[in-house]
Amino acid sequence: MPEAVFASADLAAHPLRAEQVPALQALFSAHPGYFRTVNGRDALPDEAQQEFDERPPPHLPWREHHHLALLDRHGRLQGTAVVTEDLCTPGCTHLGLLWLPDPLHGLGIGQRWHAAYQAWARQRGARWLRLGVVEANTRAADFWQRLGYQRLRVREGVDTGGRVNTLWTMLQPLDGGLDEYLERRSEEHTSELQSRLHLVCRLLLEKK
Repeated sequence: MPEAVFASADLAAHPLRAEQVPALQALFSAHPGYFRTVNGRDALPDEAQQEFDERPPPHLPWREHHHLALLDRHGRLQGTAVVTEDLCTPGCTHLGLLWLPDPLHGLGIGQRWHAAYQAWARQRGARWLRLGVVEANTRAADFWQRLGYQRLRVREGVDTGGRVNTLWTMLQPLDGGLDEYLERRSEEHTSELQSRLHLVCRLLLEKK
């Protein structure tokens, strides 16, 4: 088994392996609450495989992508998480998914896992932690707010795979301030627009 990426008192985060996907699918199917709230349906028969195969969009910059198996002290799979470092913004680590079955909610397991995740991300140079949460998933939204995440942006009409939702982008500053993050994102957006404009102008010139 690969060495743990990081660990809390309850769960060790290891790279998810292909042979663990069926066990993750079984967990998804046995505990459909998250999928019913976010997608309006049970987990698809290949939900875990889709999660395992998914990568950030190719047009977005990122450094490392981690699909994690969350194992208890006996080595049993209890959940999964998806983390991408420097997604869109250098110094910003993005938590794409943290999934634990309902029986593990409300026991402090998620908070302790997040503390370990936060320490790991900081050690690797993260200055901000970011995630997205579906507004209708009020339990998750409350959880992240209790951990110090701030609502940064609200996007309406987002198709989350079966249901159109309102999505919150949330941010937790570590060693970087909120104003610095917003300024950096504004600069990156301007640079991206300039690059696109340059490409359009080049294509127009080439057509002449």
